[in-house]
Amino acid sequence: MVYTYDRILNGTGIDDAEMRIRAALADKGFGVLTEIDVKATMKKKIDVDMTPYRILGACNPGMAHKAIGIEPRVGAMLPCNVILRTVDGGTEISAIDPVASMKAIDNQQLHEVAGEVRDMLRKAVDAA
Repeated sequence: MVYTYDRILNGTGIDDAEMRIRAALADKGFGVLTEIDVKATMKKKIDVDMTPYRILGACNPGMAHKAIGIEPRVGAMLPCNVILRTVDGGTEISAIDPVASMKAIDNQQLHEVAGEVRDMLRKAVDAA
């Protein structure tokens, strides 16, 4: 099952890619609620070196409110994570596919909202 939408920004470093995806997310109404520098965390916690890897927890407040109104416990699956990781030749951006993650919940209304959010995230990734 495909659960992310991915794009590689060839010749782009992770810092530049992060600026680009943050701007594209903001343009689609998303804010970044959480930021995790996985590389730094792994080094600090278990003394492991790894390539740059960041997780951004993105949220569109209007869509989150709509989803919570339909299914109050859906907050356990929010926000929508977007990852950035260094790959050969550039940086890969991957956004969660909310449709895939919401399949665990038997609620057609929620699935429709997830489809809207998926389209918004894909447009942001494409614009980055």
